[in-house]
Amino acid sequence: MSEIGDALGTASEGSLFARAVSRATGSRKTDDTGHFVEGNCLNCGTELVGSHCHACGQKAHLHRTLSAVGHDLVHGVLHLDGKLWRTLPLLAWRPGDLTRRYIAGERADFVSPMAMFLFTVFLMFAVFQAVGFTTPTDISAPNMKQIDSVLDKEQAELKGERAELLASLDTAKDQAEASRIRDAIDGVDEQIASIETGRSVIGGEKKGGATDLHVTIANPTGSEFLQHLGEKWAKNPSLMLYKLQSNSYKFSWLLIPLSLPFVWVLFAWRREFKAYDHAVFITYSLSFMSLVFIVLSLMGKMGVGLPWLFTIFSTIAPLHIYRQLKQAYGLSIWSTIWRLIVLLFAISMVIAFFLQILLFLGAF
Repeated sequence: MSEIGDALGTASEGSLFARAVSRATGSRKTDDTGHFVEGNCLNCGTELVGSHCHACGQKAHLHRTLSAVGHDLVHGVLHLDGKLWRTLPLLAWRPGDLTRRYIAGERADFVSPMAMFLFTVFLMFAVFQAVGFTTPTDISAPNMKQIDSVLDKEQAELKGERAELLASLDTAKDQAEASRIRDAIDGVDEQIASIETGRSVIGGEKKGGATDLHVTIANPTGSEFLQHLGEKWAKNPSLMLYKLQSNSYKFSWLLIPLSLPFVWVLFAWRREFKAYDHAVFITYSLSFMSLVFIVLSLMGKMGVGLPWLFTIFSTIAPLHIYRQLKQAYGLSIWSTIWRLIVLLFAISMVIAFFLQILLFLGAF
Protein backbone atom coordinates (compact mmCIF):
# COMPACT_ATOMS: atom_id res chain seq x y z
CA MET A 1 0.00 0.00 0.00
CA SER A 2 2.94 2.38 0.57
CA GLU A 3 3.87 2.01 -3.09
CA ILE A 4 0.29 2.89 -4.06
CA GLY A 5 0.36 5.98 -1.86
CA ASP A 6 3.70 7.08 -3.28
CA ALA A 7 2.46 6.49 -6.81
CA LEU A 8 -0.70 8.53 -6.24
CA GLY A 9 1.25 11.44 -4.83
CA THR A 10 3.87 11.35 -7.55
CA ALA A 11 1.24 11.01 -10.26
CA SER A 12 -0.63 14.03 -8.95
CA GLU A 13 2.53 16.13 -8.96
CA GLY A 14 3.53 14.90 -12.38
CA SER A 15 0.16 15.59 -13.95
CA LEU A 16 0.07 19.11 -12.57
CA PHE A 17 3.59 19.89 -13.74
CA ALA A 18 2.89 18.37 -17.11
CA ARG A 19 0.26 21.02 -17.75
CA ALA A 20 2.89 23.74 -17.30
CA VAL A 21 5.28 22.29 -19.86
CA SER A 22 4.70 22.72 -23.57
CA ARG A 23 3.67 19.79 -25.71
CA ALA A 24 6.34 18.22 -27.89
CA THR A 25 6.29 19.36 -31.50
CA GLY A 26 6.80 17.32 -34.60
CA SER A 27 10.14 17.07 -36.32
CA ARG A 28 11.08 19.97 -38.59
CA LYS A 29 14.24 21.04 -40.36
CA THR A 30 16.77 23.19 -38.56
CA ASP A 31 19.66 25.25 -39.83
CA ASP A 32 23.30 24.91 -38.79
CA THR A 33 22.81 27.08 -35.70
CA GLY A 34 20.01 24.92 -34.29
CA HIS A 35 17.19 27.33 -35.24
CA PHE A 36 14.06 25.99 -36.86
CA VAL A 37 13.37 27.10 -40.43
CA GLU A 38 9.81 28.35 -40.08
CA GLY A 39 7.21 28.83 -42.77
CA ASN A 40 4.21 27.35 -41.04
CA CYS A 41 3.50 26.88 -37.34
CA LEU A 42 5.46 23.88 -36.09
CA ASN A 43 2.64 22.98 -33.74
CA CYS A 44 -0.52 23.13 -35.85
CA GLY A 45 0.74 23.84 -39.37
CA THR A 46 -1.02 27.17 -39.79
CA GLU A 47 0.74 29.70 -42.01
CA LEU A 48 2.61 32.13 -39.78
CA VAL A 49 1.76 35.81 -39.61
CA GLY A 50 3.74 37.68 -36.98
CA SER A 51 5.80 36.43 -34.03
CA HIS A 52 3.13 34.00 -32.78
CA CYS A 53 0.71 31.60 -34.43
CA HIS A 54 -2.71 33.21 -34.56
CA ALA A 55 -4.37 29.77 -34.36
CA CYS A 56 -2.69 28.10 -31.36
CA GLY A 57 -0.55 30.88 -29.87
CA GLN A 58 2.83 29.14 -30.16
CA LYS A 59 5.89 31.28 -30.83
CA ALA A 60 6.92 31.43 -34.45
CA HIS A 61 10.66 31.35 -33.81
CA LEU A 62 11.87 28.29 -31.91
CA HIS A 63 15.28 26.88 -31.03
CA ARG A 64 16.70 23.38 -31.15
CA THR A 65 19.75 24.08 -29.00
CA LEU A 66 20.97 23.02 -25.57
CA SER A 67 20.35 26.49 -24.18
CA ALA A 68 16.70 26.14 -25.19
CA VAL A 69 16.37 23.22 -22.77
CA GLY A 70 17.39 25.45 -19.87
CA HIS A 71 15.02 28.16 -21.07
CA ASP A 72 12.12 25.71 -21.30
CA LEU A 73 12.89 24.45 -17.79
CA VAL A 74 12.89 27.92 -16.29
CA HIS A 75 9.90 29.08 -18.32
CA GLY A 76 7.77 25.96 -18.08
CA VAL A 77 8.35 24.94 -14.46
CA LEU A 78 9.20 28.14 -12.63
CA HIS A 79 7.44 30.61 -14.93
CA LEU A 80 10.31 33.06 -14.50
CA ASP A 81 9.44 34.95 -17.67
CA GLY A 82 8.30 38.07 -15.88
CA LYS A 83 5.08 36.59 -14.50
CA LEU A 84 6.63 35.58 -11.19
CA TRP A 85 8.01 39.04 -10.53
CA ARG A 86 4.65 40.60 -11.29
CA THR A 87 2.82 38.06 -9.14
CA LEU A 88 4.97 38.03 -5.99
CA PRO A 89 4.57 41.71 -5.01
CA LEU A 90 0.81 41.51 -5.38
CA LEU A 91 0.70 38.18 -3.52
CA ALA A 92 2.57 39.75 -0.62
CA TRP A 93 1.02 43.23 -0.40
CA ARG A 94 -2.29 43.12 -2.26
CA PRO A 95 -3.33 39.45 -2.35
CA GLY A 96 -7.00 40.27 -2.74
CA ASP A 97 -6.34 42.38 -5.83
CA LEU A 98 -4.31 39.53 -7.32
CA THR A 99 -7.12 37.06 -6.57
CA ARG A 100 -9.84 39.32 -7.98
CA ARG A 101 -7.90 40.23 -11.12
CA TYR A 102 -7.06 36.59 -11.87
CA ILE A 103 -10.68 35.56 -11.41
CA ALA A 104 -11.79 38.45 -13.64
CA GLY A 105 -9.67 37.06 -16.47
CA GLU A 106 -6.29 38.81 -16.19
CA ARG A 107 -4.26 35.64 -16.64
CA ALA A 108 -1.42 36.57 -19.02
CA ASP A 109 0.47 38.74 -16.51
CA PHE A 110 0.33 36.43 -13.49
CA VAL A 111 1.46 32.97 -12.47
CA SER A 112 -1.58 30.73 -12.13
CA PRO A 113 -2.60 29.80 -8.56
CA MET A 114 -1.75 26.11 -8.95
CA ALA A 115 1.62 26.80 -10.58
CA MET A 116 2.45 29.25 -7.80
CA PHE A 117 1.32 26.73 -5.19
CA LEU A 118 3.48 23.94 -6.61
CA PHE A 119 6.48 26.22 -6.97
CA THR A 120 6.28 27.54 -3.40
CA VAL A 121 5.61 24.12 -1.84
CA PHE A 122 8.54 22.49 -3.64
CA LEU A 123 10.76 25.44 -2.77
CA MET A 124 9.65 25.30 0.87
CA PHE A 125 10.58 21.64 1.29
CA ALA A 126 13.87 22.22 -0.55
CA VAL A 127 14.72 25.03 1.88
CA PHE A 128 13.68 22.84 4.81
CA GLN A 129 16.16 20.23 3.61
CA ALA A 130 18.89 22.83 3.13
CA VAL A 131 18.56 24.33 6.62
CA GLY A 132 18.22 20.92 8.28
CA PHE A 133 14.56 21.28 9.21
CA THR A 134 13.71 17.62 8.62
CA THR A 135 12.44 14.72 10.64
CA PRO A 136 15.10 13.01 12.77
CA THR A 137 16.30 9.64 11.55
CA ASP A 138 17.98 8.44 14.75
CA ILE A 139 14.84 7.91 16.82
CA SER A 140 14.44 4.35 18.00
CA ALA A 141 11.92 2.76 20.28
CA PRO A 142 13.36 2.35 23.80
CA ASN A 143 13.91 -1.16 25.07
CA MET A 144 12.37 -2.62 28.20
CA LYS A 145 15.61 -2.45 30.15
CA GLN A 146 15.76 1.32 29.73
CA ILE A 147 12.10 1.66 30.71
CA ASP A 148 12.59 -0.50 33.79
CA SER A 149 15.60 1.55 34.86
CA VAL A 150 13.67 4.81 34.68
CA LEU A 151 10.61 3.39 36.42
CA ASP A 152 12.70 1.77 39.17
CA LYS A 153 14.44 5.05 39.90
CA GLU A 154 11.19 6.97 40.02
CA GLN A 155 9.55 4.34 42.19
CA ALA A 156 12.47 4.30 44.64
CA GLU A 157 12.26 8.07 45.04
CA LEU A 158 8.52 7.88 45.69
CA LYS A 159 8.96 5.12 48.28
CA GLY A 160 11.60 7.20 50.04
CA GLU A 161 9.25 10.17 50.08
CA ARG A 162 6.49 7.95 51.48
CA ALA A 163 8.75 6.72 54.28
CA GLU A 164 9.57 10.32 55.25
CA LEU A 165 5.88 11.21 55.32
CA LEU A 166 5.11 8.20 57.54
CA ALA A 167 7.84 9.26 59.95
CA SER A 168 6.50 12.81 60.11
CA LEU A 169 3.00 11.44 60.75
CA ASP A 170 4.12 10.12 64.14
CA THR A 171 5.28 13.60 65.18
CA ALA A 172 2.26 15.52 63.90
CA LYS A 173 1.26 18.31 66.27
CA ASP A 174 -2.48 18.15 65.69
CA GLN A 175 -5.18 16.42 63.66
CA ALA A 176 -5.10 19.02 60.89
CA GLU A 177 -1.41 18.44 60.22
CA ALA A 178 -1.89 14.67 60.42
CA SER A 179 -4.70 14.93 57.86
CA ARG A 180 -2.48 16.88 55.45
CA ILE A 181 0.26 14.27 55.79
CA ARG A 182 -2.20 11.42 55.14
CA ASP A 183 -3.40 13.23 52.00
CA ALA A 184 0.19 13.56 50.84
CA ILE A 185 0.78 9.85 51.48
CA ASP A 186 -2.33 9.02 49.44
CA GLY A 187 -0.98 11.14 46.59
CA VAL A 188 2.35 9.32 46.64
CA ASP A 189 0.55 5.97 46.72
CA GLU A 190 -1.39 7.00 43.61
CA GLN A 191 1.84 7.85 41.79
CA ILE A 192 3.35 4.49 42.77
CA ALA A 193 0.19 2.74 41.55
CA SER A 194 0.35 4.61 38.24
CA ILE A 195 3.90 3.34 37.72
CA GLU A 196 2.72 -0.20 38.29
CA THR A 197 -0.12 0.40 35.84
CA GLY A 198 2.44 1.57 33.30
CA ARG A 199 4.39 -1.63 33.78
CA SER A 200 1.24 -3.67 33.22
CA VAL A 201 0.70 -2.28 29.70
CA ILE A 202 4.33 -2.77 28.67
CA GLY A 203 5.62 -6.19 27.77
CA GLY A 204 9.08 -7.32 26.77
CA GLU A 205 10.44 -9.94 24.41
CA LYS A 206 14.02 -11.14 24.60
CA LYS A 207 16.03 -10.82 21.41
CA GLY A 208 19.73 -11.43 21.52
CA GLY A 209 20.04 -10.56 25.18
CA ALA A 210 18.14 -7.27 24.83
CA THR A 211 14.56 -6.69 25.69
CA ASP A 212 12.49 -5.03 22.98
CA LEU A 213 9.58 -2.84 23.92
CA HIS A 214 6.05 -3.87 23.11
CA VAL A 215 3.34 -1.43 24.07
CA THR A 216 -0.28 -2.35 24.40
CA ILE A 217 -1.94 0.74 22.98
CA ALA A 218 -5.11 1.85 24.74
CA ASN A 219 -7.78 1.51 22.08
CA PRO A 220 -11.31 2.13 23.41
CA THR A 221 -12.74 2.00 19.86
CA GLY A 222 -11.65 -1.58 19.34
CA SER A 223 -10.41 -0.71 15.84
CA GLU A 224 -7.74 -3.07 14.57
CA PHE A 225 -6.49 -0.34 12.23
CA LEU A 226 -5.87 2.09 15.11
CA GLN A 227 -4.19 -0.70 17.06
CA HIS A 228 -1.94 -1.44 14.09
CA LEU A 229 -1.14 2.25 13.62
CA GLY A 230 -0.21 2.72 17.27
CA GLU A 231 2.04 -0.33 17.25
CA LYS A 232 3.86 0.93 14.14
CA TRP A 233 4.55 4.26 15.82
CA ALA A 234 5.82 2.52 18.96
CA LYS A 235 7.99 0.10 16.99
CA ASN A 236 9.66 2.52 14.55
CA PRO A 237 8.93 6.19 15.29
CA SER A 238 11.72 7.38 13.00
CA LEU A 239 10.21 5.68 9.94
CA MET A 240 6.74 6.95 10.77
CA LEU A 241 8.01 10.53 11.11
CA TYR A 242 9.74 10.21 7.75
CA LYS A 243 6.51 8.96 6.17
CA LEU A 244 4.62 11.84 7.77
CA GLN A 245 6.97 14.41 6.26
CA SER A 246 7.12 12.70 2.88
CA ASN A 247 3.35 12.42 2.61
CA SER A 248 2.84 16.02 3.74
CA TYR A 249 4.95 17.08 0.76
CA LYS A 250 3.30 14.78 -1.77
CA PHE A 251 -0.27 15.36 -0.67
CA SER A 252 -0.08 19.04 0.29
CA TRP A 253 -2.50 19.75 -2.58
CA LEU A 254 -5.22 18.12 -0.46
CA LEU A 255 -5.31 21.30 1.63
CA ILE A 256 -7.11 23.00 -1.26
CA PRO A 257 -10.20 20.70 -1.50
CA LEU A 258 -10.25 20.32 2.29
CA SER A 259 -10.44 24.10 2.75
CA LEU A 260 -12.92 24.75 -0.05
CA PRO A 261 -16.16 23.81 1.80
CA PHE A 262 -15.33 26.11 4.73
CA VAL A 263 -14.70 29.12 2.50
CA TRP A 264 -17.82 28.33 0.46
CA VAL A 265 -19.96 28.33 3.62
CA LEU A 266 -18.75 31.85 4.45
CA PHE A 267 -20.27 33.10 1.19
CA ALA A 268 -23.10 30.60 0.71
CA TRP A 269 -25.69 33.38 0.28
CA ARG A 270 -23.47 35.42 -2.06
CA ARG A 271 -24.33 33.83 -5.39
CA GLU A 272 -21.91 36.02 -7.33
CA PHE A 273 -19.00 34.05 -5.87
CA LYS A 274 -18.44 30.58 -7.31
CA ALA A 275 -16.45 27.61 -6.06
CA TYR A 276 -13.74 28.45 -8.58
CA ASP A 277 -13.30 31.88 -6.97
CA HIS A 278 -12.83 30.29 -3.56
CA ALA A 279 -10.32 27.79 -4.97
CA VAL A 280 -8.23 30.64 -6.40
CA PHE A 281 -8.41 32.45 -3.05
CA ILE A 282 -7.29 29.35 -1.13
CA THR A 283 -4.49 28.41 -3.51
CA TYR A 284 -2.92 31.86 -3.54
CA SER A 285 -3.24 32.05 0.25
CA LEU A 286 -1.50 28.69 0.71
CA SER A 287 1.24 29.83 -1.66
CA PHE A 288 1.91 32.89 0.46
CA MET A 289 1.98 30.84 3.66
CA SER A 290 4.59 28.57 2.07
CA LEU A 291 6.71 31.64 1.31
CA VAL A 292 6.33 32.77 4.93
CA PHE A 293 7.54 29.37 6.17
CA ILE A 294 10.54 29.67 3.85
CA VAL A 295 11.50 33.06 5.29
CA LEU A 296 10.93 31.90 8.87
CA SER A 297 13.04 28.77 8.39
CA LEU A 298 15.90 30.92 7.05
CA MET A 299 15.52 33.29 10.00
CA GLY A 300 15.63 30.33 12.36
CA LYS A 301 18.82 29.14 10.69
CA MET A 302 20.32 32.58 11.34
CA GLY A 303 19.58 32.26 15.05
CA VAL A 304 16.20 33.94 15.51
CA GLY A 305 14.46 32.35 18.49
CA LEU A 306 11.33 30.24 18.24
CA PRO A 307 9.18 32.70 20.27
CA TRP A 308 10.02 35.47 17.78
CA LEU A 309 9.29 33.19 14.81
CA PHE A 310 5.94 32.21 16.29
CA THR A 311 5.07 35.84 16.99
CA ILE A 312 5.94 36.86 13.44
CA PHE A 313 3.86 34.09 11.88
CA SER A 314 0.87 34.56 14.20
CA THR A 315 0.87 38.25 13.22
CA ILE A 316 1.51 38.03 9.48
CA ALA A 317 -0.79 35.10 8.68
CA PRO A 318 -4.08 36.57 10.02
CA LEU A 319 -3.28 40.02 8.61
CA HIS A 320 -2.64 38.55 5.16
CA ILE A 321 -5.85 36.52 5.23
CA TYR A 322 -7.75 39.63 6.37
CA ARG A 323 -6.37 41.73 3.49
CA GLN A 324 -7.04 39.00 0.95
CA LEU A 325 -10.62 38.49 2.17
CA LYS A 326 -11.40 42.21 2.19
CA GLN A 327 -9.88 42.96 -1.21
CA ALA A 328 -10.91 39.82 -3.08
CA TYR A 329 -14.56 39.80 -2.01
CA GLY A 330 -15.08 43.54 -1.56
CA LEU A 331 -16.12 43.21 2.09
CA SER A 332 -16.60 45.81 4.79
CA ILE A 333 -14.31 45.80 7.82
CA TRP A 334 -16.87 44.07 10.07
CA SER A 335 -17.78 41.46 7.43
CA THR A 336 -14.12 40.70 6.97
CA ILE A 337 -13.39 40.40 10.70
CA TRP A 338 -16.13 37.90 11.50
CA ARG A 339 -15.28 35.80 8.47
CA LEU A 340 -11.60 35.89 9.46
CA ILE A 341 -12.42 34.59 12.96
CA VAL A 342 -14.52 31.75 11.57
CA LEU A 343 -11.89 30.97 8.96
CA LEU A 344 -9.10 30.74 11.56
CA PHE A 345 -11.12 28.09 13.42
CA ALA A 346 -11.76 26.33 10.13
CA ILE A 347 -8.04 26.33 9.35
CA SER A 348 -7.32 24.50 12.61
CA MET A 349 -9.93 21.89 11.65
CA VAL A 350 -8.46 21.50 8.16
CA ILE A 351 -4.95 21.03 9.57
CA ALA A 352 -6.20 18.44 12.06
CA PHE A 353 -8.05 16.55 9.33
CA PHE A 354 -5.02 16.76 7.04
CA LEU A 355 -2.78 15.29 9.76
CA GLN A 356 -5.26 12.45 10.24
CA ILE A 357 -5.06 11.69 6.53
CA LEU A 358 -1.26 11.68 6.72
CA LEU A 359 -1.36 9.32 9.69
CA PHE A 360 -3.73 7.05 7.77
CA LEU A 361 -1.39 7.00 4.76
CA GLY A 362 1.56 6.26 7.04
CA ALA A 363 -0.08 3.08 8.28
CA PHE A 364 0.52 1.34 4.94
